[in-house]
Amino acid sequence: MGIKFRLTLMVFLQYFIWGSWLISLGSYLGNSLHFSGSQIGSIFATMGIASMFMPGLLGILADRWVNAERLMGTCHLIGSVLLFSAASVTDPNAMYVLILLYAMSYMPTIALSNTVSYYTLENKGLDIISNFPPIRVWGTIGFIAAMWVVDLMKWGLSPTQLYLASAAAIVLALYSFTMPSCPPLKLTRKRNFFSSLGFDAFVLFKQRKMAIFFIFTMLLGAALQVTNTFGQSFLHDFGTLYSTSFAVVHPGLLMSISQISETLFILTIPFFLNRFGIKKVILISIFAWVARFALFGIGNPGEGLFLLILSMIIYGIAFDFFLISGSLYVETETEPGIRGSAQGLFMIMANGIGAFIGATVSGKVIDFYTVSEVKDWRSIWFVFAGYAMILAIAFLFIFRAKTNRGNFNSNTQQLVKSEANLQP
Repeated sequence: MGIKFRLTLMVFLQYFIWGSWLISLGSYLGNSLHFSGSQIGSIFATMGIASMFMPGLLGILADRWVNAERLMGTCHLIGSVLLFSAASVTDPNAMYVLILLYAMSYMPTIALSNTVSYYTLENKGLDIISNFPPIRVWGTIGFIAAMWVVDLMKWGLSPTQLYLASAAAIVLALYSFTMPSCPPLKLTRKRNFFSSLGFDAFVLFKQRKMAIFFIFTMLLGAALQVTNTFGQSFLHDFGTLYSTSFAVVHPGLLMSISQISETLFILTIPFFLNRFGIKKVILISIFAWVARFALFGIGNPGEGLFLLILSMIIYGIAFDFFLISGSLYVETETEPGIRGSAQGLFMIMANGIGAFIGATVSGKVIDFYTVSEVKDWRSIWFVFAGYAMILAIAFLFIFRAKTNRGNFNSNTQQLVKSEANLQP
């Protein structure tokens, strides 16, 4: 079995686990267990909490003391037990604790799987830039495949999705222990915990444009998981009026168009950055979020199905043009000595603090527009669209940056690595 195939299988399983529950868990918690919007939001906010410190903490362990592949396998073993336990829980407080612990074990494995891939490819004399992207794309395929399995097996409203994720996690855990050894690189510069978290890069807040950029990163990061958390629950609530429609019968298949779109639009980023510059690209992303939410608000599984499909396609622009372009902007605007910390800070602001705020506040918004367990989804989505519109207008007038056209082609490797650390 070739090493590239082995890494491909590892990455496929890594994201298959996530895809088994990330998009469908919200509908199970809301439509089957009848958790409130705030309870669901707080449960999904655990990923933001874990993303603030766990990747940095376990990154230190992998850098100094423990083989990356063994650490990854151990995390997935722990995660498998937690997912199995969560499948039998119906109390929101117990679910919160289990998902928090699971997020603390899973979120670091995204970076660890990349570490194993990078180290192994380099150790075999293979170029990362040309060999890793075809491997990493199978992570997105794994994520989509899991969504399709859950949807076609009708597990979206069932705890079986968690059992599936648990089974995949234990398979990957055992498989990880068979991967080539990735020992700590003791000869490299040791970074302390605070550096690994990106705290070295807080000096960038002294620069007005970077401070503004990171604040908007946090604010826009709050929008990233809203539709992933509540999208399928929204579609399931059309069950009475459109019980036989494609969107209600197969919400997972419909939502998977978002991930497919994401894999396609990432290829357009170099063109847009070099043609329009970072400010216009980020503005395109924010307006895409406005459209994403607004189309949810006016669409439906019947005559408005095409609007929902269009929203799924737009997701690729909204997601890629913000997170990946933003990562490249940070790379081009920071000193070499703090670029690693700056990337860590960017991820903390978007996937950590931003995601935590977004999940928490969105749950409260949904509760506000819920009366007798009936949700006013149109108002809910329009609130989120309005929020994104305010961000777009504010970003247009507040953020100032050079166009940086033509400066991004030299950062292809950072594009590869930034895409690898994001959700599919």
